[in-house]
Amino acid sequence: MRPLTVIIMLSWIVSLAAAPVYDILDYGAVADGETINTEAIQSAIDECAWKGGGTVLIHSGTYVSGTIILKSHVTLRVEAGATLLASPDLEDYPDITPEIPYQYTPRFTRYLIYAEKAEQIAIEGRGTIDGRGRNFPYIRGEDKNRPYILRFAECKNVRVQDIYFYDSARWLQHYLGCEDVVIDGITVVATTRENRDGIDIDSCDRVRISNCDINSGDDAIVLKATAQRPCKNVVVTNCVLRSSASALKLGTESSGGFENILFDNCSIYDVTGDAIALEMVDGGRFDRVTVSNMVIDGARTAIFVRLGNRARPIPGIEPPGMGSMQNIIIDNIQATNIRNWGCSITGLPDHPVEHVMLSNIRIRFEGGGTLDHAMQEVPEKPQAYPSSKMFETLPAYGFYCRHVRDLSFDHVRLDVEEPDMRPAMICDDVEQLEVTDFDAEIDEQAKSYFSFVNVREALISNCLPMGNCAMFLNLEGAQNQTISLFQNSLYTCQTITNPTGNALIHVGENITTR
Repeated sequence: MRPLTVIIMLSWIVSLAAAPVYDILDYGAVADGETINTEAIQSAIDECAWKGGGTVLIHSGTYVSGTIILKSHVTLRVEAGATLLASPDLEDYPDITPEIPYQYTPRFTRYLIYAEKAEQIAIEGRGTIDGRGRNFPYIRGEDKNRPYILRFAECKNVRVQDIYFYDSARWLQHYLGCEDVVIDGITVVATTRENRDGIDIDSCDRVRISNCDINSGDDAIVLKATAQRPCKNVVVTNCVLRSSASALKLGTESSGGFENILFDNCSIYDVTGDAIALEMVDGGRFDRVTVSNMVIDGARTAIFVRLGNRARPIPGIEPPGMGSMQNIIIDNIQATNIRNWGCSITGLPDHPVEHVMLSNIRIRFEGGGTLDHAMQEVPEKPQAYPSSKMFETLPAYGFYCRHVRDLSFDHVRLDVEEPDMRPAMICDDVEQLEVTDFDAEIDEQAKSYFSFVNVREALISNCLPMGNCAMFLNLEGAQNQTISLFQNSLYTCQTITNPTGNALIHVGENITTR
């Protein structure tokens, strides 16, 4: 054996020997599924931290506990065959409010595992942590009666690995204002609907979530910014997600903003709400977000992008101003069994979503949209809670885009299970639009393939309507300007209708016969 190899192995053995283990049985814990072990577990954590750190061990059995406080340099290890079971008594969860100001400061104060301003902490092992949410029923307006399983506030160097989390009473795990977080290989089963998010990353910096299996009653993985600091430098990859709300969500609470976010390589299935939801409604800056390589089977909508102005304030701080949303890439998405509500990308008048690129998208919708659906007005709803429920069934079956600047679609294919009488795409108040290789099924009763309202600077090329339709492009509004059509296959429909006649239209070489 080479000398260097021997040195490395000896160093590893010495490091293992130097990391002490504190068995909670040595502190009086009882694995009978009934005894409250909060004091025993906390004593092991306290001694471990006081002596410089190490591992607190939970093994083989069921240990009931109330709130335990994890401290710096301590790893809580729940081994296979062990269950940390939340106490059913709310009195075992004292009120604890994080120091950092955030939107829910007075509301959510009870947790099974808590840490604040701790460093180098971890929860690991292939055992189970059961939040026993079945013992804490949802009561509207009462926020303090449902403990989280885990909340870490302003902690650094956090690792959560391999644990099986089950049945949280509320958000299962909330990371608030933390730095350098790794969540890897965990399983979450929390299927009751009311506020049982799988993972909440909130105003954190440098986060990696990978190889997780999430089955949640609310959002599966959701990024928030409830404090006055951005949620940034976050990667979510290689996860399997199911949700009774949204699968991958960025937003709802957005005061601090979002920067440098990547969602990649995930399988999403059986989603009651939105598969991919990108939202900005409480001020802040949304910048540089990429969603790529997603497969989706079953959702209300595949893609929902929203810039709104709910402007919900952090308690004690002035309400935020209007936020901004820009630099979004959505690429390599395959989706099937998508309801007929349609996908949407919407900003507000004078506050557009900017610089959005969608490419290599294939979505199969259930269809069934009617001519009445195609005629529906879509209200602005600037202060509404953001989700596709705010618009319900849109007048386009594929994409409805309003108040957007610099928007592109490249290599998009849309199919429907049942005939749908709505356009494949509607663009309203969109500037700098490029649509290339946009192929979609269209019903002969649909008014048009594309419908544009006040669209400026648009290039439409290499598109193939699949079916006969009355019109390839219908223009409405008095502000359409500079719209060009090249190399589109128009042999199944007429070219364009322009009732107001005010737009500068350039129709180049298109295919008009088979």
